Amino acid sequence: MQLAQSGAVDIAEDLLAWYDVARRDLPWRAPPGQRADPYHVWLSEMMLQQTTVKAVAPYYRAFLARWPRIEDMARAPVEDVLAAWAGLGYYARARNMHKTARIVADELGGRFPRTAGELVKLPGIGPYTAAAIAAIAFDEPATVVDGNVERVVARLFAVRERLPGAKPKLRSLAETLTPRHRPGDFAQAMMDLGATICTPRTPACSRCPLRADCQGLAEGVAATLPLRAPKAERPQRRGAAFVARRPDDHVLLRRRPEKGLLGGMMEPPTTEWRTETRSETALLGEAPVAADWRRVLAPVTHTFTHFHLMLDVYTADVPADTPAPDACRWVAAGDLPEEALPSVMRKVLAAASESLVARG
Repeated sequence: MQLAQSGAVDIAEDLLAWYDVARRDLPWRAPPGQRADPYHVWLSEMMLQQTTVKAVAPYYRAFLARWPRIEDMARAPVEDVLAAWAGLGYYARARNMHKTARIVADELGGRFPRTAGELVKLPGIGPYTAAAIAAIAFDEPATVVDGNVERVVARLFAVRERLPGAKPKLRSLAETLTPRHRPGDFAQAMMDLGATICTPRTPACSRCPLRADCQGLAEGVAATLPLRAPKAERPQRRGAAFVARRPDDHVLLRRRPEKGLLGGMMEPPTTEWRTETRSETALLGEAPVAADWRRVLAPVTHTFTHFHLMLDVYTADVPADTPAPDACRWVAAGDLPEEALPSVMRKVLAAASESLVARG
């Protein structure tokens, strides 16, 4: 597990030289030679968790336009932050972002902690995000390890242990490469290398600035690494969603509990999501209001991290004076795009609308 030709210092220098020429132009990155704004780094890193750069870029720009400083986000209602986040998934991140914004603005004078050890104490900031902010915004020589970095290190050192068990070893090896000079640029260079050259499939080894030192390439196994344990099959859960409409084109929405999946987000009221299949009578027993409910022909499906979800969608036209049950409110159809509706609930509303159009 030794490097082929040069030591860690030379590897860092080679990678940084490549990065100075090939770095990606990302909206949250500071120009070369300038220190990154901690708020920008934090915002982008929170968004990039479990999400792609392509998906994040428009959200990042929209958040920054709406809340240019962390104090602006701290003063905003959490409902506004959740609504702006809708579509990015993993909504606990948005709630934690708002909590951190308030802590930094109200308790820390608008200044982020400068070390990974202090940053990790803030809501929603784990070891990876703390290291990324500390390295990129404050030049702390913190080792930043995400999926891209794990892949680069596994190939560079020809690590054959399977993930996730290999994570501690990959982190330890990555720490041997982190330089004290330009650690933030080095962290971003490792991410860029993994995203553009040392890709999961068909890596462009001939263009890699570290090819002379890559043990995986030398042994002819680079493209197969890192090895992963077989994924467990996701279970399926089922339930029903109820879309009620008043004559004035208002739709009934409910806020989900703050804790748990999709916490604090809005939804057309749904039943409990269970693994067993229940009868229509049982599902309708959990409808939010008494009405003549009609089932949409095709169910809505959505995949979460740990399970697949299938929702039967029911629609009903209800009288104008129908009261909103607890945790519910009537929302004008034209205002639905501004609500904090997660992707699966937007699918539900789209299915209901298509059904209404089809009925004429």
